[in-house]
Amino acid sequence: MSLRVEHDALEAGGAARATVLRRLTARDFRNLERLDLEFSPAGAVLVGENGQGKTNLLEAIAYLQLLRSVRGVRDVDLVRFGAEAFHVGAEFTRDGERTAGVGFEKSNRAKRARVDGVVPERLSDALGALPSVMFSPGDVELIAGSPSLRRRYVDIVLALTAPHTGYLAALQRYRGALARRNAAMRDAARGHGADAVAVWEPALAESGGVLVMERLRWVQAMAPRFSALCAAIGEAGVAGLRYQTSLPVNDDASLGDVRDALLASLEHRRGNDIRRGLTHTGPHRDDLCITIAEDGETGTARELRTFGSAGQQRTAAIVLRLLEAETFRERLGIVPLMLLDDPFAELDVRRSARILELLRGAALGQTILAVPRASDIPVELSALPRVAVVNGRVEPMLVAQAGAA
Repeated sequence: MSLRVEHDALEAGGAARATVLRRLTARDFRNLERLDLEFSPAGAVLVGENGQGKTNLLEAIAYLQLLRSVRGVRDVDLVRFGAEAFHVGAEFTRDGERTAGVGFEKSNRAKRARVDGVVPERLSDALGALPSVMFSPGDVELIAGSPSLRRRYVDIVLALTAPHTGYLAALQRYRGALARRNAAMRDAARGHGADAVAVWEPALAESGGVLVMERLRWVQAMAPRFSALCAAIGEAGVAGLRYQTSLPVNDDASLGDVRDALLASLEHRRGNDIRRGLTHTGPHRDDLCITIAEDGETGTARELRTFGSAGQQRTAAIVLRLLEAETFRERLGIVPLMLLDDPFAELDVRRSARILELLRGAALGQTILAVPRASDIPVELSALPRVAVVNGRVEPMLVAQAGAA
């Protein structure tokens, strides 16, 4: 099925290169048994009641960036019921014609990616093949949920947009060393000695220092923009963003300072960690602290997680996604796809209108919106071509005139 319509070329702005999805194919992904869909350069609106597959379609697109479910679902559970494997593929443009595809087999849990016709040496080399940012009502958990969700958000943003820093490799090394130190501590608790615990601490400090340093730099760079965007959406209080770590490091600390502080902390807490069987210091325990000062800059900053209203939390979550898109643009010169999974469903009209104004004003690229009903399409996006999603299939929708909702 084709969704191609006449549309002016997307204005990416500056030197940024727009990512434009031309065609998406899916086989046995979620409830999408056999999908072959072409897109307009402007994007599309997917209309379907809950459970019909419109979010699954967005998830299939996002899978080509993360190589895993954006909703945290195991690969084996993404395979359509009764099938043995799934495959997702895309044709898109960015610096010319590009392709990306990923397949997974249940029988041997094997996953294989292909980018521009080539199978990468390592699966992680295909990460970020089709850049996208997905907005959904569930994003409120980035604000209201546990620190692990915010750490995951930051890790994904930096792994995708900071390849020159080695962030992804440092994250992988850190997780491996952390698992081995924790295992050594469990052995030490059974009387096997603590020397094996200390062996892993330099490796943790080395890779963990990179993580903490890059997170600090990103948060420091984005904090003013976070406050400005929240204000632009209509937040009366002053919103704040800061990186919260237990390490005694200043904002102007060097990478060496961070590594030394982490190593010293690991050594200092080793005995307590052995008794408890877990490593209690390091970037895996840090948080992205999001606050609001109701009385302006002189007021007390309170954590939105605990004290924010539902509207404030949703506003902050959407701003985090906007920052994610801006990070793609600033660091890589890439405009990602905008995947909007009914993100305005629980926001008031005023906030929704201002968010849409920001999206349009920033020229953030091709937009694919999913909504339950055609009447839910914002006026600003009503000119996009539409399809109905029914039981995992896409069907054309007729619109009386451009701009009709």
